[in-house]
Amino acid sequence: MIVLGIETSCDETGIALYSGDRGLIAHRLHSQVATHATYGGVVPELASRDHVRRVLPLVQDCLAEARLAAADIGGIAYARGPGLAGALLVGGSVAQGLGWALGCPVLGVHHMEAHLLAPMLEPDPPAFPFLALLVSGGHTLLVEVADIGRYRVLGESLDDAAGEAFDKTAKLLGLPYPGGPQLEALARDGGPGPFRFPRPMTDRPGLDFSFSGLKTAVVNAVRQANEDAATRAAIARAFQDAVVDTFAIKVRRALEQTGVRHLVVAGGVGANQALRDRLRQVAEEQGAVMACPRLAFCTDNGAMIAYAGYCRLVAGQRDVGSLDIRPRWPMDELRVPAPAD
Repeated sequence: MIVLGIETSCDETGIALYSGDRGLIAHRLHSQVATHATYGGVVPELASRDHVRRVLPLVQDCLAEARLAAADIGGIAYARGPGLAGALLVGGSVAQGLGWALGCPVLGVHHMEAHLLAPMLEPDPPAFPFLALLVSGGHTLLVEVADIGRYRVLGESLDDAAGEAFDKTAKLLGLPYPGGPQLEALARDGGPGPFRFPRPMTDRPGLDFSFSGLKTAVVNAVRQANEDAATRAAIARAFQDAVVDTFAIKVRRALEQTGVRHLVVAGGVGANQALRDRLRQVAEEQGAVMACPRLAFCTDNGAMIAYAGYCRLVAGQRDVGSLDIRPRWPMDELRVPAPAD
């Protein structure tokens, strides 16, 4: 089966083709960073309109790259949620329309499950069971993964996601959108200095996260500090160190509690090199092996949607009835792939 993947959950239009025989055979991505940079964040209506313009041309580009015709598509997967409602509707509507025109099955997949499975696209994928740290702009989750569809959420953010904390801190420091990569770059110029921020919820049992208190500490530091470049770099470094330490402590606990020997780090914040280096060290100390998707597949992309959809479509799972997006969709509602009733 060749599966077309369509990702339109937020501000990136991702299209890909995945083959059960050949693996990933084509993918395209259009980022809306330039569109939203003027506003300092994603404007949902603008995101939806841009998806409308981009989806079908990118589908055509992927088919041309793979030297396939539309009739060669055997299934279509799209991001059903979580995400921005209008943006999800664009991808879902295109998927349903193409499925009807081509007479092939369609399936809406969970955006975070797709992130979780993105390392499976690499030459040396992780083995089940594994522990997954999913860190993106809208979600922070620690998940024990027994198999595809067999997930146990061990911990999650009780307020801001890690990506939101990065973006908001970057904005406080006067950095342009998107803030996460800009803050990481600035933090490289900052050495250990007078700033030390809290490692939230690490002084108590459990695996949940909270970043609102850390954000408040940064706000206070910015208000009281000088505005010179060295001070801004020191604050960025201290903030990133606090986030990295927090994740390291929680991941170590989770590895100890579950006893699994494989760790997956995925999602947009998972591209942060300081975080990757520290968690790889933690994994090695615990006798575990860490796997990450390539940097291009850390952010939203069609390849992860195509793969997650392929896994469920080949098991017989299908959409039934009309389009039903899920802007909010708890991951623990997912089940093992199975044919629709």
